[in-house]
Amino acid sequence: MLDDTVETTENTSSLNTSSVELSRTTQTLDYHALNAMLNLYDNEGRLQLQADREASRQYFLQHVNQNTVFFHSLAEKLEYLVAENYYEKEVLDQYDFAFIKSLFERAYAVKFRFQSFLGAFKYYTSYTLKTFDGRRYLERFEDRVCMVALTLAQGDETVARQLMDEIIHGRFQPATPTFLNCGKKQRGELVSCFLLRIEDNMESIGRSINSALQLSKRGGGVAFLLSNIREAGAPIKHIENQSSGIIPIMKMLEDAFSYANQLGARQGAGAVYLNAHHPDILRFLDTKRENADEKIRIKTLSLGVVIPDITFELARRNEQMYLFSPYDVENVYGKPFGDISVTEKYDEMVDDARIRKTKINARELFQTLAEVQFESGYPYVMFEDTVNRANPIAGRINMSNLCSEILQVNTPSDYDADLGYERIGEDISCNLGSLNIARTMDSSDFGATVETAIRGLTAVSEMSDIRSVPSISEANKHSHAIGLGQMNLHGYLAREHIHYGSEEGLDFTNLYFYTVTYHALRASNQLAIERGVAFAGFADSDYASGVYFDKYTEQAWGPRTARVRELFDKAGIHVPTQDDWRALKASVMAHGLFNRNLQAVPPTGSISYINHSTSSIHPVVSKIEIRKEGKLGRVYYPAPYLNDDNQEYYQDAYEIGPEKIIDTYAEATQHVDQGLSLTLFFRDTATTRDINRAQIYAWRQGIKTLYYVRLRQAALEGTEVEGCVSCTL
Repeated sequence: MLDDTVETTENTSSLNTSSVELSRTTQTLDYHALNAMLNLYDNEGRLQLQADREASRQYFLQHVNQNTVFFHSLAEKLEYLVAENYYEKEVLDQYDFAFIKSLFERAYAVKFRFQSFLGAFKYYTSYTLKTFDGRRYLERFEDRVCMVALTLAQGDETVARQLMDEIIHGRFQPATPTFLNCGKKQRGELVSCFLLRIEDNMESIGRSINSALQLSKRGGGVAFLLSNIREAGAPIKHIENQSSGIIPIMKMLEDAFSYANQLGARQGAGAVYLNAHHPDILRFLDTKRENADEKIRIKTLSLGVVIPDITFELARRNEQMYLFSPYDVENVYGKPFGDISVTEKYDEMVDDARIRKTKINARELFQTLAEVQFESGYPYVMFEDTVNRANPIAGRINMSNLCSEILQVNTPSDYDADLGYERIGEDISCNLGSLNIARTMDSSDFGATVETAIRGLTAVSEMSDIRSVPSISEANKHSHAIGLGQMNLHGYLAREHIHYGSEEGLDFTNLYFYTVTYHALRASNQLAIERGVAFAGFADSDYASGVYFDKYTEQAWGPRTARVRELFDKAGIHVPTQDDWRALKASVMAHGLFNRNLQAVPPTGSISYINHSTSSIHPVVSKIEIRKEGKLGRVYYPAPYLNDDNQEYYQDAYEIGPEKIIDTYAEATQHVDQGLSLTLFFRDTATTRDINRAQIYAWRQGIKTLYYVRLRQAALEGTEVEGCVSCTL
């Protein structure tokens, strides 16, 4: 590597005496064996956490250092990487070399150390720049951080320095596609998660298949809206019983994702969303049953159901629910079924003889939902009216993404006969990154940390020009929508000796997200002032009218418990007052916001491990998590901040149960403009009735979306539960 700025081995000065003793007594063990010691208690019944730290050190000594290309200086390194087409020359050309060198030196001066073996392994396996044959490493973690900062800062030295500081200290972590690809010459896109709608015509269906191919080959996971497609048996050109419905489209999409599998490196990932009042809803759910006929069975495509309030009301009254033909609805209302509020128009559509309809029992639908979730973990659920009541943007939200946290307004495209665009609508890309809650609370400037993250993600949205799908490029250009996420909630609570889901835990969650929201809006407002422009459609939003701010200006928000007040006081974090909100409201109404959407909480996976965080705002699935990592086999990951004195604060998600998780997410949801990826965890004694109850409870608590349903058996067997490939891996 670099003899003037880079250490060639992990510094052992941070290891305490017991760690050194462990190293002496385990000299014959390799890093994998040392990591496996996490699964065993020592002779005194204590966790062998130092063994994992030693595993990380040995991983560098035994593997990383021996397989890293050496350079004598930073200048030599960068010249080589540019000349050999590893780095983008255009990124480095935006800065003076003196600044670049100072940035790298600043990063290495932090003396970053991976806090777990899995974190180091994940980074060197999945993120760092390797030689084209894949055998040797060309970057350390510090190099990757600097290249990300230089790329996203787009020539602004101050922003580059701020981004580098936030990332190297673990406060802000860009999502996998951004962290992986920034600055690389041979790279994929900076985003890998997309949402597209399909209209009820062959041109739109054909474009959707092409979009699935184009985005999948670029490493993207794509969700599609199927609610607008006419049902099986509907007429085509006024000839009855001609439509095949949605199942053949699902099959074609599944085949497209399977075919465009990134040179065999990874299976493509897709999801489809359908309104609960679509006539094909039961067929849709049957595609995921264990005993489904192979002609309709969907193996790899994820399913999501959009449920309006009226569906719950009909089930409460134990009534039949009507399913409405999208073909007829569009003919009557002049707009697609997915853009109609079923709850508002339900009685009207029932009474309208022009709209074909069928009936099923509402309670039986929920029973079927629970049965399929029990068998497969699917479908995801989006509570349509809850989502749209909270939506500050003009227009309707009718779907979510592969991980159920993106909730944005979309608009349809119109096509010519040759599949060209007559009118380009707006589809969605997920421009994501997350804050580490624990380290953000430790930040010397909480507001600056949030603002830097917002600026970094805004750059991602500006640099993501997906020309193969113009509707995505169009939306990015006009909306600058981003999704600032969060992770390490459970790790932080346990570190502070607070139980997840307790009164103090809920109080902290509420106040933390409240404070982040203020600073995120303030940062976006500052961007609008600097650039002299607000997002397209701002004038019609609740931000422009000021209505959005009423909940913050008309009541005081503050800590409800002494413990949470103490945490914020100790950290020196100012909790925004009503006056602060009034001033922000006035500035936003006068100058606008640059970003149409600001927050979304994804199910962080790999980035949590390299950042040494608990995933998202979920509780841990185990104090010592077991993962399968390719040829290496089982790898063990200790929960962040875990030690022998605080184990009681690491109850796992199955022990905690769905209600406390839902309560925690409900506290955060009231401040997040988009969604939060919420998985429901159940013990092995759970029944479909328990799943139903949890869904109803989530809906009543104001939850917007539900992700997977997980049962305890999978965790007990040590099998790996796959995460959202587009957001986490």
